[in-house]
Amino acid sequence: MTTFSREFKFKSNIMEIMSKNIKKYRKLAGITQEQLAVDIDRNIDFTKKLENNKVGCSIETLYRISIVLNVSMDKFFK
Repeated sequence: MTTFSREFKFKSNIMEIMSKNIKKYRKLAGITQEQLAVDIDRNIDFTKKLENNKVGCSIETLYRISIVLNVSMDKFFK
């Protein structure tokens, strides 16, 4: 089987985009960082850092955020 190199364009700032969108959709939902933290079973420091692009999160945490905010996961990356 032959393998060859393919080219893809990956956004270098995808984590920043995700962080900004989490904050945007949280505010649209009218909930605080503290309430989001409680709803996703994390602490307030985590949600603050997440929205300020200081930490990343697991797929499970992103899934929980999407459920709480009623937003499909793909919207966080647009």
